[in-house]
Amino acid sequence: MKSTLRAKLDSLVARRAELDRLLAAEEAARNIERFRSQSREHAELSAIVVLYDEYRKAEGDAEAARELALDDELKGARATMERLEGELQKALLPKDPNDDRNVFLEVRAGTGGDESALFAGDLFRMYTRYAERQRWQLELISESASELGGYKEVIARIVGQGAYSKLKFESGGHRVQRVPATEAQGRIHTSACTVAVLPEADELDDVVLNPAELRIDTFRASGAGGQHVNKTESAIRVTHLPTGLVVECQDSRSQHKNREKALGVLAARIRDKQQREQQAKTASTRKLLIGSGDRSERIRTYNFPQGRVTDHRINLTLYKIDRIMDGELDELIAALASEFQTEQLTQLAEEAA
Repeated sequence: MKSTLRAKLDSLVARRAELDRLLAAEEAARNIERFRSQSREHAELSAIVVLYDEYRKAEGDAEAARELALDDELKGARATMERLEGELQKALLPKDPNDDRNVFLEVRAGTGGDESALFAGDLFRMYTRYAERQRWQLELISESASELGGYKEVIARIVGQGAYSKLKFESGGHRVQRVPATEAQGRIHTSACTVAVLPEADELDDVVLNPAELRIDTFRASGAGGQHVNKTESAIRVTHLPTGLVVECQDSRSQHKNREKALGVLAARIRDKQQREQQAKTASTRKLLIGSGDRSERIRTYNFPQGRVTDHRINLTLYKIDRIMDGELDELIAALASEFQTEQLTQLAEEAA
C-alpha cells in the first residue's frame, strides 16, 4: 500500500475516534443538525475503518507467514490484502452529495418533428417503468402533448432512495433510428430528444429565490385536444429574470400547488446551472468519461430495425431494445456507474503518483 493511501486511512481512523468522543458527550444532541451530520460522518467512516482493520490483520498474517516461510499462507494473505486495498480505494472515492436526492426528469423532443415527440413519449414511458421497478414514486409536473401522441416536453418529479445516483448519467441527447408509423415508404428516419436529470434542491438549500427576480403569470390550463380544459387560471408560468429560465406547471387544478411545483423545478434548474458553472471553473484537464451531462452531447442511440441500444460514452451495445424500452435499465446504468468509478480510480492514482 502506498504511503499516501496509508496516511489518509490513518487520518480517518483518528477522525472516527474523535467522532466517538463527540457523539458520546452529554451535550452532543443539543444541536440536532450537528448531531445528525456527525452521525452520518461516523457511519461513513466506520465502514472504511472496518475495511482498514481487515487489511491490517491480513498484513499481520502475511508478515507472520513470511517469517515462518509458509508460502501458501503468504500467498493467501497477500491476495486478501490486494482485494481489500482495491475496496479501500473505491470507498475513498469522493461521494456525490446529490446521490440520495430526488430528481426532476425532463424529456424534450428535438429534431425530427412528430417522430421526435413520439420518441419523447417512449423515453418517458421507459423511465416511468424503470421508476416502477425501483418502487419509486413519479409525479407529473408539466406536459406539452403533441398532436399525434408523445410529448413536445414533459417534466416529472421522481421520489425514491438513490434516484439521482441511478439516473444522473441519463442527461444528454438520445437518438432514435426507426421507421415511423407515418412513413409510407418504409424508410428509416433518425430523430432525437434531450433528457435532463436535475437533483431536487432541499428546502434548506442555498438556492434563494428572490421574489423581486421572479415574474409569475397565470393562464388557463388545457390538455391535448381540448381535454381537461380548466376554466380558471390555475396554470402557472414562472420566469427567473436574471437567468431567463422559464418553468410552466398546469398539472394540478390548484394554482397554489402548480406554483409550488414550478418553484421547485426552478430551484433545481438554478442549482444545476450554478453547479455546472462552478465545475467549469474548477475542472481539471482530464474530463471524466461519464457524467458531463452535456445536453447537446449525443449519449445513446436506439436502433429499432437492428434491435440494439448503443451507449456511445462507453461503447456498449445491447441487443435487447424491447426490454430496455420497457424499463429494464439496470445493465446500462450499472455499466455506466462502473466505468465512471474506474475513471475516478485512474485519476486518483495519477494524483497520488
